[in-house]
Amino acid sequence: MFWADKIAQDIKKKNLPLAWVDDMKTPSGRIHVGSLRAVTTHDLVYKALVDAGENATFSYVFESQDPLDKLPHYLDKSIYEKYLGYPLFMIPAPVGDGTFAQFYAKEFEKGFNAIGCHPKIIWGTDLYFSGKMNEGIKKCLDKAALIRTFYEELYKKKMADDWYPFNVYCPQCHKIPTTRVTDWDGEHVTFECHIDAVKWTKGCGYKGKISPFATKDTINGKLPWKIEWPVKWQAIGVTVEGAGKDHMTKGGSHDLAEKVCKQVLDYPVPYGFAHEFFLVGGKKMSSSKGMGTSVVDLLEVLPPQLVRFLIARTKLNHAINFDPAEKNTIPTLFDEYQQAAVAYDTKSDKELARIYELSQIGDVKKPPTVRFSVLAQWVQMPNMQEQIEKADLSEWAKYARVWIERYAPESEKFLVQETLPEKARDLTDKQKELLQKIAAELDSVNDAESFQTRIYEMGKEIGLNGKETFAAIYKALIGKDHGPKAAWLILSLDKEFVKKRFEEVAKMNQKPGIRNQELQKVQVFHKPEIFFLSNELKEKYPSISIGVAIIKGVSITKSNPELEKEKQQLLDSLKDLTTEQLGQFPEVLDYRKLYKAMGIDWHSRRPSPEALLRRVALNKGLYAINTCVDAYNLVVMQHRVSVGAFDLDTIEFPTELRLAKNDEEILLLGDTEPTKYKESEIAYFDQKGGFNIDFNFRDAQRTAVKESTKNLYINVDGVYDITPEQVEKSLQESCDMIMKYCGGTLESFGIATA
Repeated sequence: MFWADKIAQDIKKKNLPLAWVDDMKTPSGRIHVGSLRAVTTHDLVYKALVDAGENATFSYVFESQDPLDKLPHYLDKSIYEKYLGYPLFMIPAPVGDGTFAQFYAKEFEKGFNAIGCHPKIIWGTDLYFSGKMNEGIKKCLDKAALIRTFYEELYKKKMADDWYPFNVYCPQCHKIPTTRVTDWDGEHVTFECHIDAVKWTKGCGYKGKISPFATKDTINGKLPWKIEWPVKWQAIGVTVEGAGKDHMTKGGSHDLAEKVCKQVLDYPVPYGFAHEFFLVGGKKMSSSKGMGTSVVDLLEVLPPQLVRFLIARTKLNHAINFDPAEKNTIPTLFDEYQQAAVAYDTKSDKELARIYELSQIGDVKKPPTVRFSVLAQWVQMPNMQEQIEKADLSEWAKYARVWIERYAPESEKFLVQETLPEKARDLTDKQKELLQKIAAELDSVNDAESFQTRIYEMGKEIGLNGKETFAAIYKALIGKDHGPKAAWLILSLDKEFVKKRFEEVAKMNQKPGIRNQELQKVQVFHKPEIFFLSNELKEKYPSISIGVAIIKGVSITKSNPELEKEKQQLLDSLKDLTTEQLGQFPEVLDYRKLYKAMGIDWHSRRPSPEALLRRVALNKGLYAINTCVDAYNLVVMQHRVSVGAFDLDTIEFPTELRLAKNDEEILLLGDTEPTKYKESEIAYFDQKGGFNIDFNFRDAQRTAVKESTKNLYINVDGVYDITPEQVEKSLQESCDMIMKYCGGTLESFGIATA
């Protein structure tokens, strides 16, 4: 039996006149997807109760009366730090009208509504304003001595004899965590707002007496949340509420709530159940630390039905570890959803069929039959939109595009290259002959299935095996030795384009000396006393070329009006840029390829050109550091070639580009703790140690360019198909831009290669 139906059957045995299912959350910032498991789990239980014929309702409480106890990293500290300790309903929203609580609660509500959860929304402040909490508040204050014993029994914590379970909103500074109630006379509490009660905000020292009871116009305080929880059960009439396993373990919050429920409130303890965490990449969600994925982000990756399916199919005592960066996580989830649809249609697996049924948003809808992995290939093929629409795949196609752009491994990406791929130079004469034969027959081909067979036969006729046959096509079109079904790929393209490309390949001669020809055009840097490449690196990455320059006598400022204009012009020119397009830039693909070779996940450590352009594509604007960094960042974005500048006076020559050693570490900009290098990582080192990591991914604090910097050391990074000529152009333009806005004299310039 499906787990939600099992819970519904257990609840049904209690013969409740009303099964009131409830869940709660404090909207102290952006509510992450980890909280989605709780609301969806309760929604599944509620729907199972309704299907079982029970009189049921479902509510969701937003704890708008709680304090802001941590400042989310994405908020402006200069604006919001003063509100630490305030109740959320007294803090203004980050954007628009309304309160802080309303802003983040409504964002989360929109997310869970999208996946089919529509509970009755209850605001914690409304429960207080309505007076429904007053009876429970009085009982808790009257029995404060008993509640103290609960804490002592459960937590082995001696409570002060003058401790009372109520937190006043300080009438003078509005803060909650700083106040302490020390007496209760049946009508008023005596309290003091302590200046140093907590480390993260200051109280004001105010003392007084105040009524703990709310009216329709006033709330003077709140109960501590572990005691507030059961009082809300009674105020609302809750009979069913689960929670995360951290609250439901022995000695946890729920145990204290049970004691208050039974011995203080005389209210029956609601039916409870524990659920495991929702993890993303192995990390528990945290609203305050910014870890994980928001509901909005998750719905960009998965259709709402699959979000419900992901939660519904997982047993309560199993954690959900959703890691979209893992190669097969998303394709496998789509496949399993399709299998569940088959189980529903054929009634071959009752539990799986039930999971599918409860995963629907509204009426049961049959999913596409084309596998996600095939669709992911189709969305990369030009002229396949008609086929996608014909097969009713448009909805799933947008998720396939997101997967390809953000998470798919390079092996799954098959973008047709506009110019002749370098790999095409590897083709043998027989493979070139095959391409000519295919081009000659293209006009008479209409059916992909028969054409696939014909391609194989043509290859066999001239002595090629299947792998050699299809590799010829892939290398000529997408620059790889594997790809989607060749006939489908060819027919998805303009036939004239394919014929021209295959003819171009057939006439092409291999040019093993092309790199040397390019090197003859650039100014070579040969000053080993300043910079050199390690021999190990040369052998492992023979395509590497590095630009080196020294500029002395610069004058760096915070900003420059003319530079700001140039930045805005660049933003305007990139206004239509999408994150999907980023994955099509050859330079970005080269850096990703290097990161993969180093064993680095480029989704978490994006190469600097991609990171900068991604901010633009996501409408996050450009960083504003100083006139030096901002100037060369414009060049990075224009040419998509990585550039780094360092304070020359902090560097001890010679410098070297090499593979890191396992025991080496670097203190990166913005960090408080050093980061350890992996042996596979490429980095720049001087005689003091590393001064960047992963080919200009991030730089060290000790060599950072500041407004006080007077002399600069510059590196530009090229690898694979980023030629020495491109590196030289980026180096020259970077130097020009820096000297335009910072002055200085160019003393050294050139390109070092393997």
